[in-house]
Amino acid sequence: MRAAVLQAYGAPRFGTFDEPVAADGRVVVEVAAAGINHVDVLICTGGFYTGPPPLPSVPGSDAVGRLPDGRRVYVDATVAPYGSLAERTLVPDGHAIEVPDGVDDAVAATLGNAGLAAWLSLEWRARLAPGETVLVLGATGTVGHIAVQAAKLLGAGRVIAAGRDEARLERARRSGADATVTLAGGDADEALAAAAGDHGFDVIVDLLWGEPAGAALRAAAHGARLVQIGQLAGPELALAAATVRSRFAAVLGFAVFHAPLDVRAAAYRTLAEHARDGRLTVDVERIGLEGIEDAWRRQQAGVAHKLVVVP
Repeated sequence: MRAAVLQAYGAPRFGTFDEPVAADGRVVVEVAAAGINHVDVLICTGGFYTGPPPLPSVPGSDAVGRLPDGRRVYVDATVAPYGSLAERTLVPDGHAIEVPDGVDDAVAATLGNAGLAAWLSLEWRARLAPGETVLVLGATGTVGHIAVQAAKLLGAGRVIAAGRDEARLERARRSGADATVTLAGGDADEALAAAAGDHGFDVIVDLLWGEPAGAALRAAAHGARLVQIGQLAGPELALAAATVRSRFAAVLGFAVFHAPLDVRAAAYRTLAEHARDGRLTVDVERIGLEGIEDAWRRQQAGVAHKLVVVP
């Protein structure tokens, strides 16, 4: 079958791979759309904390496709070496989530890893309460863009979008952000403190880490929760212990796979219904498998919209 194939740690190339075979509680899914996720890029380096993937293998962690009985499903667990960036993949039986009618395949794929990271970080990990103030650090990418909208849908009183790109921040404002903060070339402490106001941030969705996360915590409210999702601004942070203690703050690690299947399934259905009914929007670019090498480079460099492979 046609697939993105990882022959050595780094980036996959377009090629062919052996067909998956259903057996022992595993089922073949015909892939309709599969997103390229930042976590996929990290895994393919061989240095991600979940461990290196086998070589050769097909990368990709989630997809929307069809089961043998014709049901359209979202799957976020595949059986190595069969990832989702191929015409077909192999998944554990019973781990598929049905996709509601009326949602485009590529949009449905985007609501997977990216959508769940945004929604669950707020609802399940931070336990966002109605009326709280939310800061999205890294609001200019897909996860951040969805997080801005998710915060509003979950009842946040005020949502602040922070990032480096002015045009993408304007998109966040159009999608519901009450204020934006530009992090490029300025003093992050001063800018975030001004945006936080007297109350501070109750919940921080952090896709950046590094200095922006430190500045956000210094502008946090008492009892704030920072949900740590990504490290686009750097893998390390120097932070005074007193900052955490004085604000009674919690730093909460998060990855989608930590949430139980029933929690992921309920959140996915909610996201899909919001998208179907126009309450949540995503920006998608569809590419063929043959374009995987260029798409991978673009994902590494950072893109504002979701790259979705349509085999």
